[in-house]
Amino acid sequence: MREYIFKVSLLLAAIVLVSCNDKKTTEKASGFPDWAWTDFQRPEGINPVISPDAATRFYCPLTKDSVDWESNDTFNPAATVYDGKVVVLYRAEDRSGKGIGGRTSRLGYAWSADGLHFQRKSAPVFYPDDDNQKELEWPGGCEDPRIAMTEDGLYVMLYTQWNRKQARLAVATTRDLQEWNKHGPAFANAYAGRFKDDFSKSASIITRLVDGKQVIAKIDGKYWMYWGEKFVNVAISEDLINWTPMLTENGDFRKVIEPRKGKFDSSLTECGPPAVMTDKGILLFYNGKNAVGAEGDTLYTANSYCAGQALFDLKDPAKLISQLDKPFYIPEADFEKSGQYPAGTVFIEGLAFYGGKWFLYYGCADSRVAVAVYDPEKQKK
Repeated sequence: MREYIFKVSLLLAAIVLVSCNDKKTTEKASGFPDWAWTDFQRPEGINPVISPDAATRFYCPLTKDSVDWESNDTFNPAATVYDGKVVVLYRAEDRSGKGIGGRTSRLGYAWSADGLHFQRKSAPVFYPDDDNQKELEWPGGCEDPRIAMTEDGLYVMLYTQWNRKQARLAVATTRDLQEWNKHGPAFANAYAGRFKDDFSKSASIITRLVDGKQVIAKIDGKYWMYWGEKFVNVAISEDLINWTPMLTENGDFRKVIEPRKGKFDSSLTECGPPAVMTDKGILLFYNGKNAVGAEGDTLYTANSYCAGQALFDLKDPAKLISQLDKPFYIPEADFEKSGQYPAGTVFIEGLAFYGGKWFLYYGCADSRVAVAVYDPEKQKK
């Protein structure tokens, strides 16, 4: 009997030891710090949520003709909540040209009651028009939006104006996501217009949660945003329309994140959706492009875009605290690795807090839109 009890005890001890070792292995395998939001899940059988549609047509005020405005590709979406629903503003390309950047981009409108299943308007809600921004937006179009809302319901969109000569970061505002006011380049008035005609794009305004709503935050009396494609810089504003980039003592852009040799973001670091203030710091989601050859990370496909995260100081948004060394989200599905950009792309741009969860919307290989969901309550367990 004693021998039997001894053997059972040894067996139980072994089971406990294996269980603990498995737990340690899992924790070590994840390798992510506690400040990061990493458990974004692809909903089964849902993606892609938006794909090209050759049937919808739109009368273009500049060509004076009907165009199949979303027939070629639908990708790189902004996201927010309006009238109790998730709204996604997605970049759509027609078939007017060839190659990335060679067609005309307009922004489509899709809405959803659950963040997963979408209905779409048949015409774009934001596009190049015969207005005072025509010179900067035609014929390339309006690209890659990011959007955030103030506490009193003003939606601020940062997007790229592309005239096929120069990319410029621009601002537009609205109360209903359909009737828009275009304000032109974000840096037009900064430093006496020094950067008005410089290459600029990709802006992530800092937001916070207030009574369950994601709204634009103020820090030290100012609005802040991260911006940039080849690096990440910081800009401040007093009115959300006119923005001033931070500079070094030498007058250069103050680069708070730059590409890192041997990492997934070795080629470029491009801002993603609006940053979020958390109890650990300001969480910035960004897109990292992997370089070719020895400069890149051999764990990931050369030229692929994966998603990273960085943490900044709550009182000093330009002060980097920590940064993930590996991506939290990578191209996996077939439609994330085939299309306009076959190297693989999960290009994150839209983030919406809805029903207690975070919905992350992203472009797939510059061709489709997909979603991943993060449940903060599961993270606490």
